[in-house]
Amino acid sequence: MIRGGEINKGTVLLIKNAPYLVVEREFVNPGKGTAFARCKMKNLKDGSVLTQTIKTPDMVEDATVETVTCQYQYSDADNYVFMDTNTFESVNVPLSLNEDLKYYLKEGDEYPIVIWDENPIDVKIPQKMVFTVAESENYVRGDTVSGATKPIVTETGLTVRVPLFIKQDEKILINTETNEYLERVNS
Repeated sequence: MIRGGEINKGTVLLIKNAPYLVVEREFVNPGKGTAFARCKMKNLKDGSVLTQTIKTPDMVEDATVETVTCQYQYSDADNYVFMDTNTFESVNVPLSLNEDLKYYLKEGDEYPIVIWDENPIDVKIPQKMVFTVAESENYVRGDTVSGATKPIVTETGLTVRVPLFIKQDEKILINTETNEYLERVNS
């Protein structure tokens, strides 16, 4: 159990038998009455968002989650298959957890996996990742006005809009939360 005043961003709470990650927390101390925390939370099982107001002296049940670093191996018809880097055991994350995860997983790379009640409930993807351009059409300089972009496909199948000067086999930095091109990476 945790007091409402001790809740911070990143805390995992148990609400209606489901783990919720606090993604935003605003502390409010009104002139009259009890102070409270306004929390925006994401359900780690189904991704739904919940906003709740919790008074600072109230007790809320916190969920015990474990984060394990695992190396991505491959995906099959039902699961993304990882290997725990400490125990070398296989960890299966259901595809139904996040279908779009396939665009961000690279074979051999390590990712933190959040485990609750002995089941994986989330795979943490870095906010910025480097991808290689697998498919890109060539555009002639001067085709359009400044700031023009074109669609490319990365080695994982992710489609992103990039400036016209980006060519096939180049490495680019992508913001994984917005799927926006950030910069070209020199390797």
